[in-house]
Amino acid sequence: MLTRKQHELLMFIHERLKESGIPPSFDEMKEALDLASKSGIHRLITALEERGFIRRLPNRARALEVLRLPDSIAPGLNAARKFSPSVIQGSLGQGSGLGRQIKPASSRMPSAGNDDDVVSAVSIPVMGRIAAGVPIDAIQHQTHSISVPPDMIMGGEHYALEVKGDSMIEAGIFDGDTVIIRNANTASPGEIIVALVDDEEATLKRFRRKGASIALEAANPAYETRIFGPDRVKVQGKLVGLIRRY
Repeated sequence: MLTRKQHELLMFIHERLKESGIPPSFDEMKEALDLASKSGIHRLITALEERGFIRRLPNRARALEVLRLPDSIAPGLNAARKFSPSVIQGSLGQGSGLGRQIKPASSRMPSAGNDDDVVSAVSIPVMGRIAAGVPIDAIQHQTHSISVPPDMIMGGEHYALEVKGDSMIEAGIFDGDTVIIRNANTASPGEIIVALVDDEEATLKRFRRKGASIALEAANPAYETRIFGPDRVKVQGKLVGLIRRY
């Protein structure tokens, strides 16, 4: 059961995506729901995500996918969407470009009927560049796909990012490498993650906790560990593999 505001926001996002393919900005959502601040929008989006109505996309900052609508509005539609979801990407900020429609980056394993001697590679999308240094606008849209061994991505949704910077060199991650990321929104201390800071910038760092705060730790003594309040950092995925070309 949704609250009135949750229902209003879900339908506003749905209608805007239907009309233009681009999600509304936080300011537009705030004005449409007559809220005093954008923090209220953040809370509503989190509630809708927890209830399975929307999903924040792991491959682009500030983008939303509507997973389903209330059964009272679209009976039967939600079951069909479960098997063939469509993802509409677009910036929630002002001045965003046109959205794109792609399928989610899910791992596709070879079927059991394949010849045991022939292991099919799995294709996953490369979603742009990620900073291993000072955070940059990184995760934007699919640029191309790469093939990886199936044993590198055992279960879950995966995507790849090209590394820019040298802050993780002591973890064996160098400028120009391609990292394989498993979609996740939580992490354990010590894991290397894709972190989204302030819903704006993405970076590849080791996840630590400092009391109630979150620390994004570099693997290069030339870079300082950055400390953020827990509400400023979202985990977008965990490092599970790396590809390097010589």
